[in-house]
Amino acid sequence: MSKPRFAVLGAGSIGCHLGGRLAAAGYEVAFIGRPAAMEVLRDRGLTLTGSAREPIHLPPDRLTLATSPEAAVDADYVLVTVKTAGTEPAAASLAPHLGPDATVVSFQNGLHNPATLRTALPGHRVLAGMVPYNVVQSEPGTVHQGMPGRLMTEPDDTLHTALRTAGLAAEARTDMAEVQHAKLLMNLNNAINALSGLPLRDQLGQRAYRRCLALCQREALAAYRAAGITPARLGPTAPGVTPYVLSLPDALFRRVAAAALRIDAHARSSMWEDLQRGRPTEIDSLQGEIVTLAAAHGLPAPANTRLTALVREAESAPRTWTGPDLLAELRAAR
Repeated sequence: MSKPRFAVLGAGSIGCHLGGRLAAAGYEVAFIGRPAAMEVLRDRGLTLTGSAREPIHLPPDRLTLATSPEAAVDADYVLVTVKTAGTEPAAASLAPHLGPDATVVSFQNGLHNPATLRTALPGHRVLAGMVPYNVVQSEPGTVHQGMPGRLMTEPDDTLHTALRTAGLAAEARTDMAEVQHAKLLMNLNNAINALSGLPLRDQLGQRAYRRCLALCQREALAAYRAAGITPARLGPTAPGVTPYVLSLPDALFRRVAAAALRIDAHARSSMWEDLQRGRPTEIDSLQGEIVTLAAAHGLPAPANTRLTALVREAESAPRTWTGPDLLAELRAAR
């Protein structure tokens, strides 16, 4: 294949991060997003920042911007980065414009988006992908990578060559279902971070908030065991041990899990960003997944259930919670 062409369907924080890095490396990239978001890029261009590298600025004339999936008609790869609730309508709108040999890659939270895309786009190759690190819009037109990490997708040599050429560390995995279940365990912190109102490093540095995450992860691991699911090990700590590590006193946690705090001061969860901008969150694809899976196996998931309710309340009436108050709230739900 000659140099592949890309389209990003859902050019928000993750989409602009991935597409921006590819565009900066000289790949042809069509950014497809909401009109308001595309207008910002049309006015300001796109700036990519991160604690480990110099900023990259792509002026407006370096960007191909669109609000319709028609812009994906010539793409060899379509990177789907829409929210989970938007996957089905996005796929339906993409289908008439997708080239017969195009590959679709889901870089989304949640467990079921690749399957949803495969159902909606029969005959097309769909790859599961995962972004394990934090990316947030620090200001309009600027997206910031707040921690290191490697992208993961099902194997595709051409895709991985492009990602690595763009300076994006990437790993081919044949166990993406297990990887996605492991990522969900990590993403259970999104709601806690959003309700804390704190940067991720500050929130994870406080034991009470970590204990909230440990409660959620224990419920998730119990549901996984009942369902016969074994999440992949993505870091130095096995998933089954992580709740115990999270519950350690702060000083000991800092020594044992230093890598977990290797986050810069700007990093926050995408759910915090959604609440700040008055957008619906992905709580149903995170805590909601655990509640549903636990119920299917006759298990309770009170901490995840209560967090789901608190985030839904925050979508209409934002409120921040201290670590001790949130921990007491989740324990009271048990």
